[in-house]
Amino acid sequence: LATPGSGFTAAEQWKGVFEDIDVHVVDMPGHQVKVKTDGVSDVYVTRNEIAVDGQSGWHTHPGPSLIIVTVGEIMAYDSDDPTCTPTLYTTGEGFVDEGGGHVHLLRNESGAPAETVAIQFLPKDASRRIDMPDPGNCSF
Repeated sequence: LATPGSGFTAAEQWKGVFEDIDVHVVDMPGHQVKVKTDGVSDVYVTRNEIAVDGQSGWHTHPGPSLIIVTVGEIMAYDSDDPTCTPTLYTTGEGFVDEGGGHVHLLRNESGAPAETVAIQFLPKDASRRIDMPDPGNCSF
């Protein structure tokens, strides 16, 4: 029932294993960062190439990802959006995929190649990606 990607290549660039992470920076006026994990995490940096008309297939991750569009533009679709309205992200923009069952699909509808880099915080030894069935909310 999974929906495999097409024209989508994910290449793991780096992986690091981290014990508990507990970082909270508050010293910068108007800016604060907090990252906290409980337990050992695998942190991945993955480069994704999305060909013209390519797509990732519906999937989720067992933890959050920070996604940066490094080339071109992509459309992000959420499985729980009954209107199937995508969000456009272009070169230099980033977004957070919260993971943990958030099912989504990335498509390149731009007519030119697109690439993203994902930084993922996952439980140690968990599968990096979990393929999911088509939720039926989009016509493609």
